[in-house]
Amino acid sequence: MSQRTEEERLVAGSVDVAEASAEASDAAPVTPTTEHAESGMRGVQTLSMAKAITAGLREALRADDHVLLMGEDIGPLGGVFRVTEGLHAEFGDRRVLDTPLAESGIVGTAIGLAMRGYRPVIEIQFDGFIFPAFDQITTQLARQTVRHDGTVSMPVVIRVPYGGHIGSIEHHQESPEAYFAHTPGLRVVSPSSPHDAYWMIQEAIDSNDPVLFFEPKSRYWPKGPVDLDHSGMPLHASRVIRQGTDVTVVGHGAMVSTLLQAADVAAGEGTSLEVVDLRSLSPIDYGPILDSVQRTGRLVVAQEAYGFVSIGSEIAATVAERAFYSLEAPVLRVSAFDTPFPPAALEAEYLPSPDRVLEAVDRALAY
Repeated sequence: MSQRTEEERLVAGSVDVAEASAEASDAAPVTPTTEHAESGMRGVQTLSMAKAITAGLREALRADDHVLLMGEDIGPLGGVFRVTEGLHAEFGDRRVLDTPLAESGIVGTAIGLAMRGYRPVIEIQFDGFIFPAFDQITTQLARQTVRHDGTVSMPVVIRVPYGGHIGSIEHHQESPEAYFAHTPGLRVVSPSSPHDAYWMIQEAIDSNDPVLFFEPKSRYWPKGPVDLDHSGMPLHASRVIRQGTDVTVVGHGAMVSTLLQAADVAAGEGTSLEVVDLRSLSPIDYGPILDSVQRTGRLVVAQEAYGFVSIGSEIAATVAERAFYSLEAPVLRVSAFDTPFPPAALEAEYLPSPDRVLEAVDRALAY
């Protein structure tokens, strides 16, 4: 066990409590219906996002012997958030590897393994720990395929627990996704539900390009239905998850839950919000966003990340270019403030809330 483990136990003290309360129902799979059993289908289970990712990783490990997991404390401990719990016991230490505390070394090793035909899935223990690996990711991993004129594939997945709302300490609550979405050669995705997490992690592992897989840590524990037989969406598709008529609101990861809360409040006040879940940050699927804006005439983009030079900035610019004549108001952005992430006691003021989203909605409707 690494020296960092005790520090992470302090950070993730609520994890064990949440996992313990969820363990009984997560451990026992829902019994498939007779129809599913006869057809070989597995039906729908109710899982937390953490356990859905575990299940997705298990499926990938079973399907391909070249898939292996690497990261700090991901083996017998199962990771700080217990996402890899049980996989070391099932697949052994040649498939689920504990690594030294060296993020740059982990990514560099994964690049070498990918060149030798493996499909490594590495875990960055917390979002703020990804920066020591930034050089390897952006100047090596992202460029190998182009550098070799397409003859070398880089099927590397980098799992990154990210975002706020868990009351953590410095370097344990960040939203660095825009750095990587800005980098050509990298794919960047973020699920918002257990169902998407289960399927998207498998689709990311199947990709021959490097994928940054951002997991909203505040959504690890809420449960939802997971259809084990049908994904319903390709990896890089955005999706309308709540229909509306007055204003389009767009977000990704944990922000999707905030947007749905805002939509509930708005509905009680007579305003209909259409909620779009981005799911993929690079590339971005603009079709559902543009279709929605053409119907509502108004767009609010929300994110936990900083607002300056961000995913929200890119969406605002693109919609202004491609749907200008449909807009009845400027595209408005709601984001965290352009300061370093504050102490946990201030995160509720720092991160976008349903009230801040609704304030932007009101401004859009006032035009």
